[in-house]
Amino acid sequence: MAHGFGAIRTLRLDAYAQRFAEAGYAVLVFDYRHFGDSTGRPRELLSLSRQQQDWRAAIAYARALPGVDTGRVIAWGSSLSGGHVLHTAARDHDLAAVIAQVPHVSGPHATIAMGARHVTRLGVAAVKDLTRQLTGRSPYYLPSIGDTGTLAVMLDDDGTGILRRLAEGLDVDSFLPRNRVAARILLHMPRYSPGLRAHRITAPTLIQAGERDELTPTKASRWVAGRIPDSEFKTYPCGHFDPYVDPHFEGVVADQIAFLNSRVPVRQ
Repeated sequence: MAHGFGAIRTLRLDAYAQRFAEAGYAVLVFDYRHFGDSTGRPRELLSLSRQQQDWRAAIAYARALPGVDTGRVIAWGSSLSGGHVLHTAARDHDLAAVIAQVPHVSGPHATIAMGARHVTRLGVAAVKDLTRQLTGRSPYYLPSIGDTGTLAVMLDDDGTGILRRLAEGLDVDSFLPRNRVAARILLHMPRYSPGLRAHRITAPTLIQAGERDELTPTKASRWVAGRIPDSEFKTYPCGHFDPYVDPHFEGVVADQIAFLNSRVPVRQ
């Protein structure tokens, strides 16, 4: 398991991991390089290719752990990592199952959903950061999540409130400055469409979408699910960030466990 765009494992992934562990599954949750407890300089640098490498490394590590059935490894991702697990499963046909929650599947669809004005502002910030990179200076950062009307990558009317709910139990004031990402990644996101390879996925796959999701459009997720030979597609009356917290969390994670129990049941 790994988190989405600019997020770290302590932002509610422990809640999912606990549910899976209680259901009898071993769980490995990791942070990408440059983020969270992982090392890497500069900090909060998001690279699609490096995160894909981190996924391959994490899966290889899990398969090498004592007591792990190498033929029953499951990849779980949400938002951007939902796209990463689809990308990974299109290449790794030894995965036993895939769960992609509110996944990023189409760069063009996600870009259009942001709106022209916001995309333009993000593009200017990305070029500014790229210029700083090319001239050997420190990154130009943007908040990963912010309130509507601010200059952040992902916007919500209650962006700050969402962060505080995700970080519940943490030292929120010390975490908030880490809610950032080097803006150069925004030059690459419009071209990242892991859903295009969905037809190559052989593992049973559960895709979950929010009907009010304005960041990873439901229409695109539904289309991708239809291209996977063995898939289940479920929608929920919520936005992009709602599956992580109540009142939607319990229903979303219950469907994930039910999916696993039917496709990769725990062996007694």
